[in-house]
Amino acid sequence: MSVDSNTKKQQAAEAALRYVRANTIIGVGTGSTVNHFIDALARGTVRVSGAVSSSNASTARLRAAGIEVVDLNEVGSLEVYIDGADEATRARHLIKGGGAALTREKIVAAASKQFLCVMDDTKLVATLGRFPLPVEVIPMARRYVSARLQALGGRPVWREGTTTDNGNQLLDVHDLTIADPVGLEREINQIVGVVTVGLFAARGADLLIIGTDKGVDTL
Repeated sequence: MSVDSNTKKQQAAEAALRYVRANTIIGVGTGSTVNHFIDALARGTVRVSGAVSSSNASTARLRAAGIEVVDLNEVGSLEVYIDGADEATRARHLIKGGGAALTREKIVAAASKQFLCVMDDTKLVATLGRFPLPVEVIPMARRYVSARLQALGGRPVWREGTTTDNGNQLLDVHDLTIADPVGLEREINQIVGVVTVGLFAARGADLLIIGTDKGVDTL
């Protein structure tokens, strides 16, 4: 029987709760699947001491659920970080940033001992690149960075009307087939004016928790 995408996301999000220890501070990402995770936390099956949030939107949802939001600088490191993805491979390399929170997401992931990616099976791909690759840029560098991304074979499109929580702009890079995610991540991050790129490969997910028609799979 076919299960709709939203139900798959909810199943994956709820399955992630088994990896959360009570009375700890956790990292929480951004997006529709993470919203299901926050809602599951709010129901109180596992009570956490607080959460480090990757976006203003998640901060608002956590606080509405009665969960204290903590500054990462006050914590240092986290046991676990739960977030979604726009694309993922079986090697646990990800594209993230569709929700414009990629820089903060990458910071929280780097500060966490374990990164759990919750998703539905439509996000699982053989090769990254079908989803346009987000790149956060300093506003004055947008045109320069665009030219450098074109030289790498991509077609960058400015996400007009979107400003990140850090006050920056986003380029979505189309027409890429990403055979070497780690190498491309490092190369784009070295372009002057780039804040970060939405490739999570050098530090990918430790687990993919995937909602499917037959239940939840874990990679």
